Amino acid sequence: MENCVFCKIINKELPSYVVYETDSVLAIFAKEMEVYGHTLVIPKQHYQDMYDIPEDVLAEIIKASKKIGNMYKDSLWSTWVNLLHASGKDAQQSVPHFHLHIFPRYENDGLDTRPKLAKIEIDKDELLKKIYSV
Repeated sequence: MENCVFCKIINKELPSYVVYETDSVLAIFAKEMEVYGHTLVIPKQHYQDMYDIPEDVLAEIIKASKKIGNMYKDSLWSTWVNLLHASGKDAQQSVPHFHLHIFPRYENDGLDTRPKLAKIEIDKDELLKKIYSV
């Protein structure tokens, strides 16, 4: 896509800090890090979201994420990791090119990935019926 910032990074039209790269995946530091080592894992081919990306490419992204998480555990001494993905505008996807965030975690790092949401009552039996009736 000609106006996609990630496609421009992949095509070396924009600078980035490359953490990891294969034939199909590129991992770069996030422009604005929310925690030390915040990384984006991106397929080199343009896919808009999780509904668009082929499963084999998604599997490569997960494999790369695990490798990077282990690298950060060994080199940055992160204790844990969060993986975050958003698909679509209502999910707050910031760039319409599939990407997975890796947040290396550290004790008392201040990052809160669990928003304070109101709890809602749901009939889970009815919910399952809706899901499987399609």
